Amino acid sequence: MAGAVHNDVEDDFNPEINTTPLVDVMLVLLVIFIITMPALQHAVKIDLPRAASAPAEVKPETIDVAIDATGVIHWNDRVVDLDGMRALITDAARAQPQPELHLRADRKTAYEDVMQVMSAAQSGGLAKIGFVSEAAKR
Repeated sequence: MAGAVHNDVEDDFNPEINTTPLVDVMLVLLVIFIITMPALQHAVKIDLPRAASAPAEVKPETIDVAIDATGVIHWNDRVVDLDGMRALITDAARAQPQPELHLRADRKTAYEDVMQVMSAAQSGGLAKIGFVSEAAKR
């Protein structure tokens, strides 16, 4: 009987990694970068004029409005009523640049009081309203 010759060499696992394809890819990428880098840095050499000016940014004024727990409104530390605040908001909305309204309310202030101030600011023409709060203590 003719038996098949068993070849142990074909069944062995070869743990080596063939790095030749990796080296080929890296060399191709290197050649591509060597060719394209001079094209990316091509620029015309000119002597540009120099100017020494800084942008003049006028920071808008901030208006602090505080509402205490009883509903009393403070406009920049001055007590005002709702109608007086509406007049102040209308005057402030005409200023250029328009001021920012920073609204601080006591945690026990009625929601209605806060909404009245926000509504007055919106109807008066103020576009920027920010809420001021304290960070939570840990």
